[in-house]
Amino acid sequence: MSTTAEALRSAEAHSAHNYHPLPVVVASAEGAWMTDVEGRRFLDMLAGYSALNFGHGNRRLLDAAKAQLERVTLTSRAFHHDRFADFCSELAALCGKEMVLPMNTGAEAVETAVKTARKWGYEVKGVPDGQAKIVVAANNFHGRTTTIVSFSTDHEARDHYGPYTPGFEIVPYGDLTALAAAVTANTVAVLLEPIQGEAGVLVPPAGYLQGVRELTRERNVLFMADEIQSGLGRTGKTFACEHEDVVPDVYILGKALGGGVVPVSAVIADRDVLGVFRPGEHGSTFGGNPLACAVALEVIAMLRSGEHQQRAAELGDHLHRELNLLVGGSVTAVRGRGLWAGVDIDPAHGTGREISERLMERGVLVKDTHGATIRIAPPLVISKEDLDWGLDQLREVLAA
Repeated sequence: MSTTAEALRSAEAHSAHNYHPLPVVVASAEGAWMTDVEGRRFLDMLAGYSALNFGHGNRRLLDAAKAQLERVTLTSRAFHHDRFADFCSELAALCGKEMVLPMNTGAEAVETAVKTARKWGYEVKGVPDGQAKIVVAANNFHGRTTTIVSFSTDHEARDHYGPYTPGFEIVPYGDLTALAAAVTANTVAVLLEPIQGEAGVLVPPAGYLQGVRELTRERNVLFMADEIQSGLGRTGKTFACEHEDVVPDVYILGKALGGGVVPVSAVIADRDVLGVFRPGEHGSTFGGNPLACAVALEVIAMLRSGEHQQRAAELGDHLHRELNLLVGGSVTAVRGRGLWAGVDIDPAHGTGREISERLMERGVLVKDTHGATIRIAPPLVISKEDLDWGLDQLREVLAA
């Protein structure tokens, strides 16, 4: 058996089933391109589930990491360091908020947001202890911890992990009437993805996020936006909520915040929300470590210029124009914003997995989800020429 085959067998055996990883063992990567251990090149139109918004091997991010590696890197939270305050203040400013609580992974950040909402509900809103409720949307994807899968409707993520954590109510995504009916005096938060990624890049109806914002403000409920996939430039705005001029009470960030170099996540809110935590009440051993802060600071600096948001918007318009030309033939629907698209494939042409595998054979990496859908999320640094080449491969696969 070849080294590649052995690596593939090991990777497939140890991977989470729901991710269904494509069999590519990467040896190197730069920009939007990856090279496997056998020298074959692939155009990455997945961007590590949007964790690599700024491309592979981004020189600014690598330089920031290398400079920090010469100093102090992974001290635990027991030690203060000189990058932490800058990271918190710059990220808070980017979000227009006052406080930042850093973690490592997206799931950690969502768990932190859940704890924040409950503590706020008990200590600020006055909900009776043990009765806090958080309203979430069907078909959500917020992570894989036991609490998070407790409010998942995806049987692959949820089944056989009970008993489940109580305190959550699930309503249809995009349905303001159902949401309003679910919010009671004991509701402490509404937790939503502004665009549902794993569900197939589902964009809510126009006005939905504004309606959520108005409802939560009227009912004294926190609006927590999980922008782990949708945020940091992916949709052509810094945050997907901006498409409806909405500012949530809590931002939940991860993935691209670490630039594809290190895991970094955070919960960002004003003092009247995050201020419910006192020293020692919540944290993570490596949350906000110097290396993570150094890389994330460079990500924030790149976003402040607006260059990547504008590029995602312009190339995203082109991407969606080209994809929509396929609707009515081999494609039944296209959704998304910016450089993020969900493409529903006519079953007569194959499943999402089959289309993804055929594209991989042509050197293009995308992700299948929910049977008939493929997700396209190239790095924001992809060139128009490379994007068009990838789209050409999709057309040829669908025409075969």
